[in-house]
Amino acid sequence: MFCLAMATNNSSFKFSLFSHLVLNLLILLATSTKTANSYAFSIKEATIEGIQLAFRQNQLASRQLVQFYIGEIRRLNPVLNAVIEVNPDALYQADKADYERKVKAPGSLVGLRGIPVLLKDMIGTNDKLNTTAGSFALLGSVVARDAGVVMKLRKAGAIIMGKASLSEWADFRSLQAPNGFSARGGQGKNPYVLSADPCGSSSGPAISVAANLVAVSLGTETDGSILCPSSSNSVVGIKPTVGLTSLAGVIPVSPREDTIGDICLSLFISDAKVSSSNGSSISVDYNDPATKAASYYIPYGGYKQFLKLYGLKGKRLGIELSALVIDHLEIANVNSKNSISNDETIAMLAEFKLALNAYLKELVTSPVRSLAEVIAFNNKFSDLEKIKEYGQDLLLSAEATDGIGKTEKAAILNLERFTRDGFEKLMSTNNLDALVTPRSYASTLLAVGGFPGINVPAGYDSEGYRAKAY
Repeated sequence: MFCLAMATNNSSFKFSLFSHLVLNLLILLATSTKTANSYAFSIKEATIEGIQLAFRQNQLASRQLVQFYIGEIRRLNPVLNAVIEVNPDALYQADKADYERKVKAPGSLVGLRGIPVLLKDMIGTNDKLNTTAGSFALLGSVVARDAGVVMKLRKAGAIIMGKASLSEWADFRSLQAPNGFSARGGQGKNPYVLSADPCGSSSGPAISVAANLVAVSLGTETDGSILCPSSSNSVVGIKPTVGLTSLAGVIPVSPREDTIGDICLSLFISDAKVSSSNGSSISVDYNDPATKAASYYIPYGGYKQFLKLYGLKGKRLGIELSALVIDHLEIANVNSKNSISNDETIAMLAEFKLALNAYLKELVTSPVRSLAEVIAFNNKFSDLEKIKEYGQDLLLSAEATDGIGKTEKAAILNLERFTRDGFEKLMSTNNLDALVTPRSYASTLLAVGGFPGINVPAGYDSEGYRAKAY
């Protein structure tokens, strides 16, 4: 597994998640995998491209696909704890897609239409599903509307398959809680090595894709929450530029760093097109003002037009921990990474309290209306939330903050300085188009600067991530 990170002093590049470089990296890597035309179709291990082809050739119906995934979830989820809820309306949505395909409705054979998508349990849906961040404190809460990305998925014809598990409160509950654990979802397990760390916080989306419980899922990332579980579970994870995907209706951690991205099984070219571009997750959402600023950098016609074979020719990559291009790549002030992590935590604690309180107040109904009430709920139902075992120290630390004061402003300025004099200077000085690192080691650099990244399965380590454990 490796992670591709990007940055430049040109601000327009920062907002080009699916720039020529990233998309062409997808193509380069995709050419080393089989295409859907080279083998008989099988739902298991199927990519979006393969599913679309099977739809067109009448080898597969959406109902059949959803039934297969439901069966796999019933069979494997008791071990993997990857899915919190299955949408009771998933088969109805599948039947609708099949009918549209039968009558040859416009657009019925393209994009995500009729393809099931699992959502991390941070992404709000105004339907029969709960949105709880993995906590019983939000069970039964009702959102005012679908999250912005969910609206776009529905418009694209995707089937909302259900909610995937996660590290509770996006890994912002306690430093003692293990990755992939939530009170509602239990302990998520890596399908390759059940005893291995599945990483988080988007553990469920990554586990689900790796275990063939769905072909594509949506996760959220603040710092490493898509890239790390994608690496640990050997799937593809895309962390978009902050502001490029709408956060409206998503349970927040830090609006300054939060973003939503795709997790897929394979790097087929059309998967990159469909899941990320045709999925329509990238556009202005007036419920999230940050998307308006980002929209100015989205090229007319979207990003899929830049998919070109051999598009990496002439590009310059910095390889961390490798002699290629730049030996022993170093970043200015990297010896102060601990202080940068501390500054990030200071800012995020205050941001989390402010953003979460605002989110909770906007819910139509909810058992809790503030972070303080979440903490009180956890104390009252400590057995449900495993408070005695894992605690809630991060929630308590966040509640102790009092807005964005001098300390928080100073921390944010340090993060901006680190980005400008560190990562951006590194890229500019060495004339790099991208930085490649093992696993998700660059996640903090990307997080504090709001930059995009992609994780690509590219090998296995000594712990034996080779065969799925089930």
